[in-house]
Amino acid sequence: MEVSVIIPVYNEKRVLEDCIESLGAQTYSDFEIIVVDDSSRDGTLDILENLGKTIPNFKFTKQRHLGAGAARNVGVKLAKGEILVFVDADMTFDEDFLKNLIEPIVKGEEKGTFSKEEYVSNWDNIWARCWNINENWEPKHRHPANYPNHQPVFRGILKSEFNRVGGFTPGGYDDDWSLCKKLGYEAVNAPRAIFYHQNPGTISEVFSHTKWVGKRTYKFGKLGMIVGLLRSFFPVSLVVGLWKSIASGTPAFIVFKVVYDFGIFVGILEFLLKGKRTK
Repeated sequence: MEVSVIIPVYNEKRVLEDCIESLGAQTYSDFEIIVVDDSSRDGTLDILENLGKTIPNFKFTKQRHLGAGAARNVGVKLAKGEILVFVDADMTFDEDFLKNLIEPIVKGEEKGTFSKEEYVSNWDNIWARCWNINENWEPKHRHPANYPNHQPVFRGILKSEFNRVGGFTPGGYDDDWSLCKKLGYEAVNAPRAIFYHQNPGTISEVFSHTKWVGKRTYKFGKLGMIVGLLRSFFPVSLVVGLWKSIASGTPAFIVFKVVYDFGIFVGILEFLLKGKRTK
């Protein structure tokens, strides 16, 4: 079955070529790569133009800044594959990733899959390790221990199923969960689909990412946002940061936690004041 790998990008100049090169080394060969640029401002588009001249079965387009969900929907409109695979530009892949990710779909056992074998690609970076400590993830993994075999975020899915519900609902941080809500079922783990994903690797990346996260949809609306403000308030951050830095033996976590929570705090405040979520 032909596969369409769809990658939304926004200011991904630093990592995009590694992602594409990794896809080029796949043992599964019947696939195309579709990149949708979400109005990058860092030279990403120049890289895409160069890649388009040298890589077969590669296409790209661009859109105004509407977020990753909207970009994935645009990519699907260009897709020829019967199976859609959604990845991010800061990912790299084991050579059998595609083959193993889509195997349950090809066999007719599942309609959509994800992979539990997601590893931190920049584990040697102190801020990337701090991210895992904060999230209570397993060392070197981008998930906690005893991760369930069903998840709301799809990596692979039948195009017919995607089109049946009209794709993603664009919305920022949590738009990749919208497909699951519309389908009424979750993705199933595909064994041995190994891939690598970067955690934020600089203090500025930690801040910008958490500011974006802070503008997400909260379970209890504005009440949930107020709780989020209290939890990210500086004195709370300092206490939690100190405790976790001692428990983990990582002194740098104090700095990380203060910056992480400050990003959440600023994101929530900006949304409350301006009413706009980050795309």
